[in-house]
Amino acid sequence: MENQTENPGIVLVSEIYPDNLVVLPLENRPVLPGLALPLTFFNSKVIQYVDHALEKNNGFIGVSYVRNLNPKDYTQSELHHTGTLLKIIKIISRADDQIHFFAQALTRFHFRKEFVRDGIPFWQVEYEYDEKLVLTPELKAYTLAIINSVKELIKLNPMFQEQMKLALSQIGMEKPGLLMDLVASFLTADAAKQQTILETVNLYERSEKLLVLLREEIELNQLQQDIQKQIEEKISKQQREFFLREQLKVIKKELGLEKDDKASEIEALEKKIQRLKLSDEAAKVVEEEMTKLRTLETGSAEYQVSRTYLNWLTDLPWGIYSEDNFDLAKARKVLDQQHYGLDDVKQRILEFISTIIKRGKVSGSIICLVGPPGVGKTSIGKSIADALGRKFYRFSVGGMRDEAEIKGHRRTYIGAMPGKLIQSLKRTEVANPVIMLDEIDKIGASYQGDPAAALLEVLDPEQNSDFLDHYLDVRFDLSNVLFVTTANQLDTIPRPLLDRMEIIKLSGYILEEKVEIAKRYLIPKQREEHGLKASEVSITDPALVAIVDGYAREAGVRSLENQVKKIMRKVTLMQAENGTSKISVTQKNLADFLGQPVFTTEELYKKSIPGVTLGLAWTAMGGATLYIEASGIKGKGGGLKQTGQLGSVMQESSEIAYSYIRSKLSGEKSEANYFDDHFVHLHVPAGATPKDGPSAGITMALALYSLAKGKPVKKGLAMTGELTLTGKVLPIGGVREKTIAARRVKVFELIFPADNRKDFEELPDYLKEGITAHFVEYFDDVLKIANCTD
Repeated sequence: MENQTENPGIVLVSEIYPDNLVVLPLENRPVLPGLALPLTFFNSKVIQYVDHALEKNNGFIGVSYVRNLNPKDYTQSELHHTGTLLKIIKIISRADDQIHFFAQALTRFHFRKEFVRDGIPFWQVEYEYDEKLVLTPELKAYTLAIINSVKELIKLNPMFQEQMKLALSQIGMEKPGLLMDLVASFLTADAAKQQTILETVNLYERSEKLLVLLREEIELNQLQQDIQKQIEEKISKQQREFFLREQLKVIKKELGLEKDDKASEIEALEKKIQRLKLSDEAAKVVEEEMTKLRTLETGSAEYQVSRTYLNWLTDLPWGIYSEDNFDLAKARKVLDQQHYGLDDVKQRILEFISTIIKRGKVSGSIICLVGPPGVGKTSIGKSIADALGRKFYRFSVGGMRDEAEIKGHRRTYIGAMPGKLIQSLKRTEVANPVIMLDEIDKIGASYQGDPAAALLEVLDPEQNSDFLDHYLDVRFDLSNVLFVTTANQLDTIPRPLLDRMEIIKLSGYILEEKVEIAKRYLIPKQREEHGLKASEVSITDPALVAIVDGYAREAGVRSLENQVKKIMRKVTLMQAENGTSKISVTQKNLADFLGQPVFTTEELYKKSIPGVTLGLAWTAMGGATLYIEASGIKGKGGGLKQTGQLGSVMQESSEIAYSYIRSKLSGEKSEANYFDDHFVHLHVPAGATPKDGPSAGITMALALYSLAKGKPVKKGLAMTGELTLTGKVLPIGGVREKTIAARRVKVFELIFPADNRKDFEELPDYLKEGITAHFVEYFDDVLKIANCTD
């Protein structure tokens, strides 16, 4: 700044520009002097500040770049202490909380102190302007270097051309400071670097910093230009190859050496159609679609839809059948090779296969394999396919909620597809595969439809010869398909669906069967999967018995296989760490491989106690044994309390048993008043396991009778049966599962309802061996067997 005393004709800056300014925060980047630019603010306080500047400050207002933003009120943000003075030229638009104005950036200012007047914050500022220095050779060299860099940048990026040329032509070298500010403002450098330029007053230092920014901008544009050049070269090469290929196609077509894509596709479809034995309906639809396809352009959306539809139609195995195996001995051999035990199940399947062989078709044959998890339902389905010599396809319907999964989507939808059944026929490439619908008891329903209802047509022998998929809209014969379904329980399968299926129950395996399965199938399979040889690891028979009894008591063999896997993994680790070549797993060292047994004996009582009986139960996991305990609490007034997470049916059974025993004992002298003087608590361990069903009726009644009489029930006796109020014992289900459960805990004397005699006699001999079965019609028969009578 020139001194006023040296030249009285010069007016001080402070006399032109106000000493006190309202300063607006800038969020994006600082404004450098010399620019004329529009600014927009979205804040009611800013509108107030702008109005004050126009009215009181001749349109002068300050702006400064935000150092730390205040997210709640950005007018309270912390600002850099060096900003730019603006002169508001014109208000372009304004609203309640928005203002848009045009302003000229004049000069720099530095913050001195802050104060508030009339509720408006002001900065007291000190202005900085470029000194009128003599254009020294050094400053001139800096200015020329900046101008040359700008020219180089213009060559690389034409976007800067108009702005930079205007700045260079109007300002030139006479005002190097203004030139530097304008050039810096046009660069894409980040806001912090531009703020550094604003804060640098010394022209030499500002020149050096600006040259660094210009060099960075030039290098960035050079890199961008190189990338652009590479992309253009690649596109140019691709275009050239495309044009050459198109020319080659035209040349080959003219010479008759090649056909275009459309002609090739139509010819391929015609060849496929000739090999198929289409139904009359399908042949008519295919002909209509082929005529339509010939008239459509390949680029149209309708062409793609029509082509996809024709591909599906012609990919289906119309009239293509695999040859069935009519050798029943071979079918038996296949079943015996792949499954141990399950003789009754295999017999039913062989009867089923023999009927198919006799009739020469499958029509009317739908099998439903029901049993606990891990008993081999899915693998038996595969064995049926192998026994018949047919292709096998499996898909799960568990959790399926969309009817379109079965019957397909209509072609009007984008991405429409046929249902799973049509897809399975395409995959197997024959019209008579074995299709397994897994987990049919877990099928769902939603607003998108009920898949179980859609399956009614599929699994109905009277309807599936004309199965209509929504996507194909052409009838396809499914009567030659053998459908096999699997389920864990029948309760959740809709009754109309259940009526269409032949039920084959797989109850589970006893200990001896599991040991044999492990020796024949599981151990060799897991040895191979873990890369072990038979000479490297062996598991003794007592060890296998201990594994089944202590670690894998479920009805199936899935848990048993997991335990064998665990042993094999331990063996591979021991070989890797210790170099052991031969490892033998025995009953003594079994705990080293599997830890302590998960299951202990289910026998809670070593000796008989009055009020305690052993019942037999059926669960989705197979058969189980459960104790029923009754205890009497002496006091005035009777009553009954049940615990053990009993379901509503089981609670009703306990109340029936309580009423019946109380009525029965009312005629006896010694125990006539027992239930009047005792509050009875009936408990079924384990308390954390939910239980329900009517088959524990006689077990509960015997526990109450034994309690009242003070006589223990005969040891080693288990029972099952539903009880009525008159003492009649009604039949129950799950005889096989309950018998297996009794054998597992070494209980060999059982009580069943008389109507279940036929079910017990149908059991295989190895299950009935050593079992003493009593069949009772009334509860009095139970008392005689249990030795609880006087």
